[in-house]
Amino acid sequence: MSTPARLGLAAVWLVAGTTKVGDLAESARAVNAYQLMSYDVAKVVGGIQPFLEIALGLLLATGLSTRLTAAISAVLLVIFIAGITSAWARGLRIDCGCFSSGGELGDGRDTEYGLEILRDLGFLALAGLLLWHPHTRYSLEPFPS
Repeated sequence: MSTPARLGLAAVWLVAGTTKVGDLAESARAVNAYQLMSYDVAKVVGGIQPFLEIALGLLLATGLSTRLTAAISAVLLVIFIAGITSAWARGLRIDCGCFSSGGELGDGRDTEYGLEILRDLGFLALAGLLLWHPHTRYSLEPFPS
């Protein structure tokens, strides 16, 4: 059960990171759309986030430092859930930017905050499973004897 969780969460991070890494300015605008920090801080966060997501994905895909990577994943997912919840509570109309460039929604597009939160809770459950059972098959990390 842990191997599919590890590989699934790896795929999530790799897809999320690679969709953003090509346009870091757009990633910064997506972070800024949440209106939780100054634009200068959002630029830094938006510039770092895709690389962090890719690094987490690669570590999980190879099975190196699985428990630590799962813990970092869990913290990041809790931050994402809190950000989406905050945007929803404040009536912002934004795309979360999780698997896209994000930012403010255009006319005719509706928010999907509830589904985004449920999705991220599912990813958080995968991270939790890996925290509990980090040793998986097809991993470069040695299995404890």
